[in-house]
Amino acid sequence: MKSSDTPLKKKSLDAKAVKAWASKNAILLVLLALVVVVGIVRPSFLIFDNLVNIMRISSVRAIIALGVGGILITRGTDLSAGRTVGLAACIAASLAQRPDYVSKLFPDMPLLPLIVPIVAALGAGLLVGLVNGIIVAFLSVPPFIATLGTMVMVYGAVSLYVDRPPRGAQPLGGLRADFTNIGTGTVGPEAFSVPTILLIAVVIAFLIWVLLNKTRLGKNVYAIGGNPEAAVVSGVNVKRNLLIIYILGGLLYGLAGVLLAARTGGATNNYGNSYELDAIAAAVIGGVSTSGGIGTVGGMITGVLIFEVMNNGLVVLGVSAYWQQIVKGLIIVAAVAVDIRKYLRKR
Repeated sequence: MKSSDTPLKKKSLDAKAVKAWASKNAILLVLLALVVVVGIVRPSFLIFDNLVNIMRISSVRAIIALGVGGILITRGTDLSAGRTVGLAACIAASLAQRPDYVSKLFPDMPLLPLIVPIVAALGAGLLVGLVNGIIVAFLSVPPFIATLGTMVMVYGAVSLYVDRPPRGAQPLGGLRADFTNIGTGTVGPEAFSVPTILLIAVVIAFLIWVLLNKTRLGKNVYAIGGNPEAAVVSGVNVKRNLLIIYILGGLLYGLAGVLLAARTGGATNNYGNSYELDAIAAAVIGGVSTSGGIGTVGGMITGVLIFEVMNNGLVVLGVSAYWQQIVKGLIIVAAVAVDIRKYLRKR
């Protein structure tokens, strides 16, 4: 009996192991399935240039998602992320225009060092993050309301910034080559070149992983999201840590704005519109809990890739843009519903 039972027990254990692995890596399996299905239906989807383009677009989105995801882990949210990206993009673009460009926002401005538009955009993102952090942490305004207010204010501010009578709010173009190269250039031999913007995103993702997993700030972020009251009792300075995580989010949005302007070669006051919704959805799809305390960098990145593969795949398949919005909305609702059901089961 024992010898006959052993194979059955082994098969049972193997089945459980496979099921556990599939459950743990479900998000990666979904991404792989999307790639395979779209690739079979439209082989042009798997063309190298198209895949590289997806990675370029995903790089900016991933940086935004990392900023929003960290805030979601603390049970917060940031609706101002997209508009902050737009603000940073416009500031960077306006300071990186060529001196000979006839429609410069600042006609008499000389050629500035490349670091100036980058630092200025990062500073703008930091300032918005600081304001959000102060309102949420020290004024105790719910994150949804606080960041909704700053979202509206930031859009007004960027619209005023690019508004130059009598021309009005014109698109910002004519960017210098060394700036746009950040978003469109590559590194390495031509046959094996890697987009510069992708390398930047990888470095940022690694740094955020280290921050969340290997530092006291990261442990505090998860503790605040898991149980704010218990975190206070444990000696965690909740207000200070919330302020830091919102400032960090602002810096990441600022960087994303720089990369977006560099990749597209310009900017308008509508840049970044609804990016925060995509970032929140990608983070939740990637396993970040809306109830706080749960989330990984790998999950956030995978969630972004799923969204970009889906968007690109629907375009390749010729699906109407209106239907794309419906599909995206359904995925967002489904992801949040699944997350809430997990939370209820744990209770």
